[in-house]
Amino acid sequence: MAGTARIGIVGATGYVGLELVRLLAGHSGFLLAELVSQSHVGRPFSEVHPAFRSIVDLACSDLSADRLAERCDFVVTALPHGVSSALVPGLLDKGLRVLDHSGDFRFKDAAVYEAAYGLTHPRPDLLAEAVYGLPELYRDRIRTARIVANPGCYPTCTLLGLVPLLRAGAVDPASLVVDAASGISGAGRKADVPYLFTEAAESFKAYGVTGHRHRPEIEQELSAAAGVPVAVTFVPHLAPMKRGMLATIHAQVRPGFDAAALRRIFEEAYAGEYFVRLLPAGTFPETRSTTGTNFADLGLHYDARTGRIAVFSAIDNLGKGAAAQALQALNLMAGFDEAAGLRLPALAL
Repeated sequence: MAGTARIGIVGATGYVGLELVRLLAGHSGFLLAELVSQSHVGRPFSEVHPAFRSIVDLACSDLSADRLAERCDFVVTALPHGVSSALVPGLLDKGLRVLDHSGDFRFKDAAVYEAAYGLTHPRPDLLAEAVYGLPELYRDRIRTARIVANPGCYPTCTLLGLVPLLRAGAVDPASLVVDAASGISGAGRKADVPYLFTEAAESFKAYGVTGHRHRPEIEQELSAAAGVPVAVTFVPHLAPMKRGMLATIHAQVRPGFDAAALRRIFEEAYAGEYFVRLLPAGTFPETRSTTGTNFADLGLHYDARTGRIAVFSAIDNLGKGAAAQALQALNLMAGFDEAAGLRLPALAL
């Protein structure tokens, strides 16, 4: 697509929508045409989020598929699971190209989705068409897709750290353990008690231990990379910070791979990837170095004593884990420079 692409965001005033607006507001190729927020219809976006005064004063609108089709070329749906699956098919029917943030279109098998989310999918026929929106894995398919399913934050953080090893046959697929911690914004903009400041500050806890809905998503993509079914032990944690994510990934290394060989796997896998930064040997990522960005920072440690590798993967759960990754995919879909609007340093302080 040449020229300016008109874009609408459904769910514009939530955390993911807010971050999308921030990134798109300074993008020369996209025009913010519709900001849908049924909680704030008629209010200027800058009134709901005062940081946007004189930058994005567009009034929030109610949801109208007809108006979106008239005013937009692309629509981003930042809605809860179960809501997106009811809306997206109608947008596609009107000729719009859609990037969806929910889990509704990430799975290839409707039964896996329904088991993970406890819902019956209304349009399982669209699952075969939807493209998993991790550009480092599916760049070429994203360019031409009608519907892109933006990955979850935990899957993004995990897959970038594990896929190269599985593709190279360097680790035992039966040995995978992922401990990952997310900032509180990962729960969305809501007032549930566990995410209130007094409850979450100065505390650190595991949650979803018996089954987090991101685990089947992770296993789907790891199985595709390994060429065999993969099960992973995945334990998420809530960290007392607004945003950020760090995964510590453990795997048993197969014979024939030493520290140098393992590092070469990552160097070769990400040699042309601007947004994946492999840190120098002996250096390990910090969440503050990725805050507000689309970067993923990776660090490696091979323990020759146990024959295991630890991969450390840091992203911003609202950045590479959500809105910034969405913009990376949208750039591909619109034919823009993939990094347009995303060459930003971290909010390191």
